[in-house]
Amino acid sequence: QVHLGESGGGSVQAGGSLRLSCAASGDIESNYCMGWFRQAPGKEREGIAVVDTDGNTYYADSVKGRFAISKENANNTLSLQMNSLKPEDTATYYCAATGPFGGSWDTNGHVGCNNIDAWGPGTLVTVSS
Repeated sequence: QVHLGESGGGSVQAGGSLRLSCAASGDIESNYCMGWFRQAPGKEREGIAVVDTDGNTYYADSVKGRFAISKENANNTLSLQMNSLKPEDTATYYCAATGPFGGSWDTNGHVGCNNIDAWGPGTLVTVSS
């Protein structure tokens, strides 16, 4: 099981950009699915961008066209480039990973990973209008 730690959160005005990074303690190449999730105050945690072991990426409708996920196996890093940020993007953002037998899903505009066994502590993103 890898240990994950996010960085790059902060405060930005609407329309701005941020790049989140997730450093893994070990080799991430065998993690079937890795992704970014977020939880806004009073709301459930939701998946926003995931990548599987084949490099396929999936995005929630709420961020499609604005956010881009990338996985760098050589550096054991997962990143999320966030552009055109909106106040509704304000949330705590979490990095997550499955083991080698997890799975990814993309249904009705929502995405996620199955059998997640590692979560980062989260990083706060605040977007002001």
